[in-house]
Amino acid sequence: MSLLFNDFKSWEKHCAETGEPLYQPVLEYEIEQKGRTEDFIWENIAKAYEVMKDAVQTGLTENMTSRSGMVNNSAKKVAKSPVTVLSPEFQMLVSRALGAKEVNSCMGRVVAAPTAGASGILPGTLTTLQELHGLEDRKIHEGLLVAAGIALIIEQNASLAGAVGGCQAETGSAAAMAAGAIVYCLGGDVQQVFNAVAITIQCMLGLVCDPVAGLVEVPCIVRNASAAAIAYSSSQLAIAGVDPVIPVDQCVAALGEVGESMERKYKETAEGGLANTPKAREIENFVLVQDVEILPDEDAE
Repeated sequence: MSLLFNDFKSWEKHCAETGEPLYQPVLEYEIEQKGRTEDFIWENIAKAYEVMKDAVQTGLTENMTSRSGMVNNSAKKVAKSPVTVLSPEFQMLVSRALGAKEVNSCMGRVVAAPTAGASGILPGTLTTLQELHGLEDRKIHEGLLVAAGIALIIEQNASLAGAVGGCQAETGSAAAMAAGAIVYCLGGDVQQVFNAVAITIQCMLGLVCDPVAGLVEVPCIVRNASAAAIAYSSSQLAIAGVDPVIPVDQCVAALGEVGESMERKYKETAEGGLANTPKAREIENFVLVQDVEILPDEDAE
């Protein structure tokens, strides 16, 4: 079965010809792919969004300390910081993105959107958007379908995985999904939605994947927060009418080209970048030793 659309141009053309909202063809694709009813799809989108909201809440209220020690309640620290350079709304956005991603690193339940490594971006952006603008759940659910359609096209023409295209493909794709969903939810037209995707990709292009000790913790968690911020800034630019100049499909092609050109050590191997610093190697040795389980000597018995 072929995927929904091969590119954003085809998606835009379809909606222009049919008059359907952006989410409708994605919904129909989901119904066909899963062989389920429309009600079933909406119910499961609602469940996914509830998991996202729960992850945000858990990250902001429970103890988020990972076994490695690299994750240590960053979301709560940002949320409660007595000194801030951010507006309360921006502080909330960053805290929520951090919190949801910390839940993933501490083995909690998240929605991989599109991956577990980028699982704080959509929850952080959409819960904040809903609160700021008083949006109904149904509008957010439609936005999630739009985000899913964006991911399908990026996956076909570039990648969603850090192991394939670097962090630009992982948090970059999630930020692009979030930016498109934000603009859709706020009533932006199709061109503005796709411009938000293009601007986001332009801002995230070239980001390497270099997890310290091979764990999706550092710098992954803070990148979820920065990607959420980029999603919001890109959305504002697009909905204000800023032209990304480079069309969205060409931005996705550039994402794929950069990913292919990136050296292997920058693709989730923990061999380059921050993962290859002296401090990172110290942490790696500690984590490896900590995880070794000494089994009894059978011969001695």
